[in-house]
Amino acid sequence: MTAQPMDAPGDVINHSVESGNGVPAPAVRVADAHSSPAQATPFVPPEVEVAGHKMRIFVESPPLFESMVRDILAAKERIWLETYIFFPDAGGQAVAEALKKRAAEGLDVRVLYDALGSQAAGTRFFHDMQHAGIKVHAYHGLWEAFRRLSPLTVLNRRDHRKLLVIDQQVAYFGGMNIIDRQSVGHVHATAPPLTPSAGWRDVHIRMEGPQQSDVSESFDRSWRRAQGLPITRRPRAYRRGQLPISDESIRFFDSGPGRKHSRAARVFTRLINRSHHRITMSMAYFIPVGRVLRSLLAARRRGVRIRVITPGHSDVLMAQYASTHLYTRLLKRGVRIYLRERRMLHAKVIVVDSQWTVVGSCNMDPRSLWINLEFMAVIRSAALAREMEKICAYEMQRSRPAQRTDYLHPGTWTRMRNAVAWNIRWWL
Repeated sequence: MTAQPMDAPGDVINHSVESGNGVPAPAVRVADAHSSPAQATPFVPPEVEVAGHKMRIFVESPPLFESMVRDILAAKERIWLETYIFFPDAGGQAVAEALKKRAAEGLDVRVLYDALGSQAAGTRFFHDMQHAGIKVHAYHGLWEAFRRLSPLTVLNRRDHRKLLVIDQQVAYFGGMNIIDRQSVGHVHATAPPLTPSAGWRDVHIRMEGPQQSDVSESFDRSWRRAQGLPITRRPRAYRRGQLPISDESIRFFDSGPGRKHSRAARVFTRLINRSHHRITMSMAYFIPVGRVLRSLLAARRRGVRIRVITPGHSDVLMAQYASTHLYTRLLKRGVRIYLRERRMLHAKVIVVDSQWTVVGSCNMDPRSLWINLEFMAVIRSAALAREMEKICAYEMQRSRPAQRTDYLHPGTWTRMRNAVAWNIRWWL
């Protein structure tokens, strides 16, 4: 894939990725048309060492896909991919072609995609993969919903996870689907057009190290579940979201309904309850409910500083309206809310006390907290938290702080619209 234009005005993000075989990928620089070249400062997330693991952070899709393709082509035994959206644009086609090439060469290549999330890709795209020798499965399709005589349950429960497992050593996880959002620069109809390189903002991680086997196991459980095969129940401590006590650690959680998963709400609540100083969140869809909302408000009463970065103009308007319904209550209690402008923010990151980081596919909304299948990494590392806080600071600098006065006296239509969105929050 080609690098993005480097002469566009704006905030320059410089990515340099390296594959497992040490071959550097081309640098990709993405412009944000919100500021001038004089204001541009390169942002290069380093490779962070965490508990014997190498972690590379990605915040744009083009360099992520370059790294994925390079690792896929270097694989020796297996390539397992799980994603909510797999779309045949330039990025998706590059990943698909690499997968088909390796399947034809005899590797164990599997693709698990969500039938609803990937429905725009069309059936031919996935049939071509199967024809090339890839084991392909659609999670919770329409036929399955009627075959099991539970259409509402099946269709409402989605596989929202984003994983890539390469052999025994490399794993990818985070918030990015296999779709190149570089052409989706903004969602506000009255904003001027942006450069083609202005895409969505997100966070994804490439990890090398021994706990890659945990990610492999998570994929295998998800694959077996999608095939209707039995899976064992997780230990009680895991299901309760208990965290390790060591100074530096990585713990992965499968989140979903039932006793064979943990619950994202439990994990989030545990971290929020142990906070002492500061919580920073970068969330695509921010609609905290139940115990999570109560924990956030309790943290504020303890004096914990809470900062939330969320899209100023979301791609899901009803989700934005439901979020806005909460703003007055949160701002009144001292929660700081930053509305990312110009570019869609799709990240799912929480940093607690500059020590704990949560990154994965899980939003802070009812669907992710209680309904969908999600994947979360809870990482205790001051070094990684420092880099994630830099990313969050970058987003805040390009955001508009929400003011309580902006939401005190909404018009009748706005108040009704936001209330309706809040009341249907479980279906957004």
